[in-house]
Amino acid sequence: MPYPQNLETAKEVEAIVRQNGAIPATIAILDGMPCVGLSLEELERLAILGRKARKTARRDIAHVVATGGNGATTVSATMFFAAKVGIAIFVTGGIGGVHRHGESTLDISSDLTELGRTPVAVVSAGVKSILDIPRTLEYLETQGVCVAAYQTNEFPAFFTEKSGCTAPSRVDSPEDCARLIDSSINLGLMTGILIALPIPREHSASGNIIESAIQKALKEAREQNVTGSAETPFLLARVSELTGGTSLASNIALVKNNARLGAQIAVSLCQLRDHSCKGRTTFLVGLIGFKFLYIPSTRNFLYHPTSGYLMEKKG
Repeated sequence: MPYPQNLETAKEVEAIVRQNGAIPATIAILDGMPCVGLSLEELERLAILGRKARKTARRDIAHVVATGGNGATTVSATMFFAAKVGIAIFVTGGIGGVHRHGESTLDISSDLTELGRTPVAVVSAGVKSILDIPRTLEYLETQGVCVAAYQTNEFPAFFTEKSGCTAPSRVDSPEDCARLIDSSINLGLMTGILIALPIPREHSASGNIIESAIQKALKEAREQNVTGSAETPFLLARVSELTGGTSLASNIALVKNNARLGAQIAVSLCQLRDHSCKGRTTFLVGLIGFKFLYIPSTRNFLYHPTSGYLMEKKG
């Protein structure tokens, strides 16, 4: 997404999160420093950098930090940092997956393995439609990842509402999603959850038009030998060009829609934990002028990594 459209979209997405009662924390690496929550100045700097910021998956984190670089984090890296600071819900446009012809190239996004080992719920419009959706769902099953479609029985396909694949599970409200996340945490499954929200119908692109553009973009990528981490940005950019910007408009609309639901789930999860955590042990960490109350989300917190949340009080 070009500047300044990327900046305006990021600001609008953060505003939607706040309007729905949650707190946004955009994640990136700036000058070798992992940042969870960006100021307006940092957000603008990242937007201006655009593709000059390194596309940073989990494997790249240490190198970007060690070299003092700037990183735009993928789903896998963002999940890693979110889990480190106790953020339970992460919103994105669409996750990576098994690339088309991945059975021979073995080009499989680290987003999928991260979902299999990091307990963060990801709200997305499904898997990017430039990828192999059926094989991606099979791989997520292998990783033990709970996949639930929102208010539908069919897994969405990013730019379009339907992929032709049946979703393994279904949820119908933010409260359903919150209970699912809470149960996963309490059971100690230590895996992520993928909540797939279809793009709003009025913004859904024509499946035939999108698929035709994808096939042309894939052909160009092969001819130009575009592979690895460069392939997805190349394909998305070409699909946007080939559809006259229709896919980009759809992309922006679905990200905003995902942010709205993600914020509502976060609020529901907070309310659920507030109710379920009454009477549980509270830790107090004192700093000069402030106190932070850490409330674990389960009773069985000794000797185990435990999610919780902080309450800040002056005094």
